[in-house]
Amino acid sequence: MTLRGRLTTAFLVVVLGPVLLGSIFVAMTVATVSRDRAAERLDHAATTVRTSMAATCRQLQAAADTVATVPAASRQDVVGRLIARGLATDIRIAGTAPRPDAGNIGGWPDCASPTGGSMDVIAARAVTGDLTITAAQTIDDGFLARLEAAAGTDVAITAPEQPEGNAPGQPEGKQPSGERRRLTPQPGQPLALTLTLPPHRPIFLYAVLPAVVLAAALAAVLVARWLAHSTTRPLGELAWAADRVADGDLDTRVPIPHPDELGRLAATFNRMTRELQAYVQALTASRDQLRGHLAILGETLSSTHDLHRILQVILRTALAATGARAGLVLLIDRPSGQLVAQCGVGLAGRWDVPEAELPQQRLPIGEGVLGAVAASGEPRRGQGELAASEPPCLTYVAVPICAPGVPEEPGDPAPFPETLGVLALYDRVGGDTFDDSDLSTLRTFAGQAGVAVHNVRLHEEAQRLSLTDPLTGLWNYRYLRESLRREVERASRFGRMLAVLVLDLDHFKDVNDTYGHAAGDAVLGEFARRIRVGLREVDVAFRQGGEEFVVLLPETDAYGGAIVAERLGAAVRAQPVAIDGVQVPISVSVGVAVFPEHGENSLQVLAAADRALYAAKNAGRDTYRLAEPADVTKSGVSPGDHDGDFDATTAVPSGPRPPQRRRGR
Repeated sequence: MTLRGRLTTAFLVVVLGPVLLGSIFVAMTVATVSRDRAAERLDHAATTVRTSMAATCRQLQAAADTVATVPAASRQDVVGRLIARGLATDIRIAGTAPRPDAGNIGGWPDCASPTGGSMDVIAARAVTGDLTITAAQTIDDGFLARLEAAAGTDVAITAPEQPEGNAPGQPEGKQPSGERRRLTPQPGQPLALTLTLPPHRPIFLYAVLPAVVLAAALAAVLVARWLAHSTTRPLGELAWAADRVADGDLDTRVPIPHPDELGRLAATFNRMTRELQAYVQALTASRDQLRGHLAILGETLSSTHDLHRILQVILRTALAATGARAGLVLLIDRPSGQLVAQCGVGLAGRWDVPEAELPQQRLPIGEGVLGAVAASGEPRRGQGELAASEPPCLTYVAVPICAPGVPEEPGDPAPFPETLGVLALYDRVGGDTFDDSDLSTLRTFAGQAGVAVHNVRLHEEAQRLSLTDPLTGLWNYRYLRESLRREVERASRFGRMLAVLVLDLDHFKDVNDTYGHAAGDAVLGEFARRIRVGLREVDVAFRQGGEEFVVLLPETDAYGGAIVAERLGAAVRAQPVAIDGVQVPISVSVGVAVFPEHGENSLQVLAAADRALYAAKNAGRDTYRLAEPADVTKSGVSPGDHDGDFDATTAVPSGPRPPQRRRGR
């Protein structure tokens, strides 16, 4: 389908779609509202009819009760007056003959408990002594007319055995027009009634809606044809000019018919071709000069440790040196077996994302051109061979980024270089394919990138080793000071608590003296492993020195710190450490302090936890103690004031520190 056809179709869909949906919505809304209003009217009518029938039943019951309460001699007179006042059409007293003007009224359904009988009369009964007084109301047309006037609907009596949905005298299965509601007999309403609403359909609305839709469709077709023609003609001319420019004719210009958006686009295109001519000339003149500076650039880039900046400089310099339109640098992520994009310029398709989102773009090693270069370590160049998951382009050149081979010992042969990633360029300006000269240039850039990446990773590894303990894998004392200061500042800023635990292995000197220092190192490694297992992800463990360790518990109070201390002590105590087939039991003493309760800064909190550790040692080891609050510590409470039980809330006062800190506790 042509662009004109797509524009016409899109315009019709945009215009007619809402019109059709709106008309359908209006029709459905009108029908729904009509049904809802009919249901509301029927609900109101049903309530009104039930209320009217209940009032009639109460009236009959009151008449029967009145006759039952008067003396026997006055009953007939009272009956006459009640009938004359219209409170009942007939009143019967069991054992007496009915009034001659009451007519023949047979079995009367009782208002209180309707069980069938005549559908023309309702009655209420009262019992006094041996007599039963029955007050009746004849259900005639006048009575039904009053019900219809009150309810606002047609009211008809339905025989109890008649199927629902059929009015009296109508054949079974014949549905009448309009809405209806069936009322079943019940106490206070002894008749089976049918309420019916006359039908109501908005015929005028249903006739106007199709006419409006047809008129809108006709107008939309006419406007769409005009819009598509006026839009696509300038675009066609622009496409023709773009083809000429793509073929290398940079002298092509596009006429500017009108000063609208398409006119501005044509003017921009003309300006672009002029600037492109100047750019190609300048690029051709400066290419040799840029290649001469590659060695100096490589030395400069290898002296910094900002990997992202290094790769950006290398990529942009490679683009300027080769005249490529776009470029991409990817590094291999060994755990996932994928290439991860680090930086890119001028990318298209799904790769055209902000710089911050580019590291989310990944390619499996071995997939497409880039994956094949990473897997084989061989450069590739060509055109139209990329996979769908790679950046779209016409021509490309890709070379591997390799780490420099460094022999382990002087005089050894250099090892085979390890592939670290891929450097790729796309679409040279002017439409030319990449040649051997571009491939050689890009190899030089990739070599510099390999040296830079290798140096940065060596620096990061050295920095990591300077902050970790090589024996246990935990953070060392140097990182402890920085982390404790940072966590105390965060807790102070947000009004949180920080628990600090100082742990020391009991009788560790005996382990070294008995089994040797290698066994002592094995005990320290196993102890560190048990600490890591017993902590949360946000908790941090450190080896302070010797057999002494520190644990930071962010957002944890004294009670929580005591629970962790008890749990760690149980984990250490529960399982001896196997050394040369011998099970060596170990235990740990723990001191617990909390910021800001036991200190105003990181040094005070750590000192308070250290004093609590010595209190745990003095209490017999294999236990924990909680440091004293600052005000209690200053009051001079003696150690004898505490019984030494393993209570998380027991405050152990500070005392003189023993001279030996690391061994023999």
